Amino acid sequence: MSIALIVFLGLIVLLFICKMPICYSFLAAGVAYFIISGRDITAIITNVASEVLLSYVIIAIPLFLFSANVMNAGKITDKLFSFANGIVGHARGGLGHVNIISSLIFAGMSGSAVADAAGLGEIEIKSMKDNGYESSFAAAITSTSAVVGPIFPPSLPMVAYSLLASTSLIGLFAGGMIPALVVVAVLMAYVAIIAKKRNYPRGAKIVLRDFLLVSFKAIPALLTPVILLAGMYTGIMTPTEAAAIAGLYALIVAGIVYRTLSFKALKDILISTIKGSASIGTLVAMAVLVSYILQIENVSTAFKDLMINISAGSPQLFLLYVNIAFLVFGCLLDVSASMMIFVPLIVPVANALGINLIHLGVVLTLNMMVGTVTPPFGMSLFIVSRISKAPIQAIIKENWGPVIALLVALFLITYIPDIVLWLPRVLNVGF
Repeated sequence: MSIALIVFLGLIVLLFICKMPICYSFLAAGVAYFIISGRDITAIITNVASEVLLSYVIIAIPLFLFSANVMNAGKITDKLFSFANGIVGHARGGLGHVNIISSLIFAGMSGSAVADAAGLGEIEIKSMKDNGYESSFAAAITSTSAVVGPIFPPSLPMVAYSLLASTSLIGLFAGGMIPALVVVAVLMAYVAIIAKKRNYPRGAKIVLRDFLLVSFKAIPALLTPVILLAGMYTGIMTPTEAAAIAGLYALIVAGIVYRTLSFKALKDILISTIKGSASIGTLVAMAVLVSYILQIENVSTAFKDLMINISAGSPQLFLLYVNIAFLVFGCLLDVSASMMIFVPLIVPVANALGINLIHLGVVLTLNMMVGTVTPPFGMSLFIVSRISKAPIQAIIKENWGPVIALLVALFLITYIPDIVLWLPRVLNVGF
C-alpha cells in the first residue's frame, strides 16, 4: 500500500468524522492523492468527463427529477391516492393498503424514495390519522412503502449504478418491476396482519359510479408510467428520451390538464431540480474518481481476490456478505456514500463469480433503500416524523415490523434471481 493511498484513505476517514459532505471529502482526498503520488491528474479528469459529464445516460437524472418535482408540486398525488383508495380502501386496515398501492403508482413517476415519502406522505398520514390509525404506524408505513420508489422504474439510484457498473439502464429498469411487486406484497401482508390484530377499521366501499369518476380523473396522471415504460420497451425511446417525454408530459398534465401548477411553483421546481441534479452528478463524478484510484492502486484486484477466497467462490455466500455489509453500512452511512464507496469494489467480484450485474443492481438498490428507513441516517424517517408530528423514537419502534417484511423481500430477490431477471430476458434487454 503506497503512502499516497494511505493518505487518501486517512483523509476520507478524517473528513468524514469532521462531517464534511462526502463528495467534498472524496474530492479533497483525491487531490491530495494525486499531489503525493505525482500522477498526471489530467488522466482522471478525462476519465470523469468521458464517463460522467459527457454520458448520455446521466442526462436522465435531471429529467426524472423534474418529472417527480412537477408531480409533487402539481398536487397530482391527490388523484393517485383517491384512485388507490377505490381499489383497496374497503379492506380492513384499508388505508394502510392504499398507502402502499399509492407508493407503487407514484414510483412510476418519481424514482426516489424521499420524493415518494415527501410527496404522498402528507395526504397519506393525514388520512390515516383522521381514521383512527396511530401517528407512528401511519408514519412507519409511509416511510417503508416509499422504498418501492427506486425499485420500480424509473429509478435514480439505478441510473447512478448503471454508470458506476457500466450496466444496461433499461435492463435494470425491467429487472426492478417484479421485485417492486414483491415488496408491495410483503408490506400489504404485514398491514393485513397488524390490521386484524389491532382491529383497524374497514374503509367504506366506493360505489362503481364514484370509482369510475375517480379513475377518469386519475387517468392523465396514471398514463405517465405507461408512456415511460411503453416508450422504452418498444424501442421507440431510450431511457433518457423517455425521461424527457415524461417530464414534458408531467408539465402538461399538471399545468394544463389539472391546472394546479403556477409559474412560481415552476420556478421552485427548476431550482430544486438543478440543485438535486448537481448533487447527484457530483456524487457520481467522485465515485468515478474513487474507482479510478482503487484501480491504479490494485485495491480492486486485491479486494476481489480476498472476497473470492472468503466466499469460497460461492456467489450465494458473496451475496450474503454483501447484504449484511450494506444493511450495516445503511445504518451508518448515507445511501449515496454507500454506493460511491462500495459499488466500484464489488462489481469486479460479481463479474468474477458470474453474478449478473442487473440482479446485483436491483439487490443493492433495495438494500440501500432499507437504509432510508433505519436509524440514524434514515432520511425518510425524519421526513415522516415532521409530517406526522410523531416522535422519531415512536416511529422507529413501529418501523421494525415493516423493515422485517422488507428483509423478507430482499432475501427472496437475492436468492431467486429469476424474480429480477425473468422480465429482462423476456424483453431481451440487458443481455
